[in-house]
Amino acid sequence: MLNLIKKEIRLCLHPTAFIFLSFAGLVFVPSYPYEVIFFFSCLSVFFGCMMARENGDISFACTLPVKKEHIPLAKMSVIFGLQCIILFLVGIMGAIKGAIFPIEQYFNYSGISANLVLVGNGAILLGIFNLIFFPRYFKNPSKIGVPFVIGAFVIFFLIGVFIVLRWVTPLYSTTLNGLNSENTGTKLAALAIGIVIYAVLSAASCKLSMKNFQRVDL
Repeated sequence: MLNLIKKEIRLCLHPTAFIFLSFAGLVFVPSYPYEVIFFFSCLSVFFGCMMARENGDISFACTLPVKKEHIPLAKMSVIFGLQCIILFLVGIMGAIKGAIFPIEQYFNYSGISANLVLVGNGAILLGIFNLIFFPRYFKNPSKIGVPFVIGAFVIFFLIGVFIVLRWVTPLYSTTLNGLNSENTGTKLAALAIGIVIYAVLSAASCKLSMKNFQRVDL
């Protein structure tokens, strides 16, 4: 299993997987829907899977002396790790922004501010994308477009929902918005809920993907 993970890192990661990690810095852009940052993480998954298809990676992996169900598990483990890194970086960048920017520049007028709630929202978005994309992808690894388009559509719809909530509900516009030092307990609860949802959905997507891949005849 460890060797499969090493293979994924060395042979299958598309350069955008690392480039898009730097997009955590978009939290410094004023009036930007910060949840879009997490879509780029999903886009890097698409590029990585497309590169793996063009290089025949899945077929190659099936010739190795490994359990078949470990092939999707290894790929998803690496991607989950990258997703956790982008969540962490967004949290760090948001904390830095809150420490150095004046309060009027910290507030985001296009959605939630760069605080702990944003990280929780991002975790929910990534978990939902994982559940949509990977089980469909591992049903037929040569068909990448449809699973990604479905996942991207749902992600942008949910981003729109988060933006609307920011403006129409006092919970989002007042309690959950703003600096982490304000209503910290509530923000931590929102972050914890997002992380739990991410963990549950990602675990479910992993289980379904392993089950679907077992049925693939390569």
